[in-house]
Amino acid sequence: MTTTLRAGRAGDAPAMHALIVANLDAGHLLPRTLDDLRAHTDRFEVAVQGEALAGCAELAPLSAAVAEVRSLVVGQAWRGRGLGPQLIARLQRRARLAGFSTLCAFAHDPGHFVRLGFTIVPHVWFPEKVALDCRACHKFRRCGQHAVALALDGSPLRAPAPSYRREPLTAAAPLTRLVRARPAEAAQPVAAP
Repeated sequence: MTTTLRAGRAGDAPAMHALIVANLDAGHLLPRTLDDLRAHTDRFEVAVQGEALAGCAELAPLSAAVAEVRSLVVGQAWRGRGLGPQLIARLQRRARLAGFSTLCAFAHDPGHFVRLGFTIVPHVWFPEKVALDCRACHKFRRCGQHAVALALDGSPLRAPAPSYRREPLTAAAPLTRLVRARPAEAAQPVAAP
């Protein structure tokens, strides 16, 4: 059966929530509420096979310059088919079109991202993430995640200069730039293995 990659839709939220909850025990995902997912389905890319949601990943803006890959998960039955890298590639394309300069992620196993061109960097390179999410997290300072980053313009990744300041977005910040910049792509079928 063919797996289709497409932008998330409002009706996908319950299936995304179930997929995230089913994978929380591994300890590699942070919990998300169904209401939070419903509010942000337009920021997700999903992989769908038949009626089943096989995987999902969110492009979450942290600042005007930085976006994060969040809630990347592929269901157990669909792993090993390259869906994770394909979801990340779609998020990269959206991030470039939206004008972000850096894409980051926080992962327990950074190897998956390093194989896709990301670089392991210090957490302090992303004060936006710390301000928005980390300080309120129950795993703050003991999460065991690695920060990874990718320069979206293809340039070498460099640490921000000491005087470089980025203002984090607030939870209520409008995401119209991200939504408007999403390419008008049709659902993209993926060849079955």
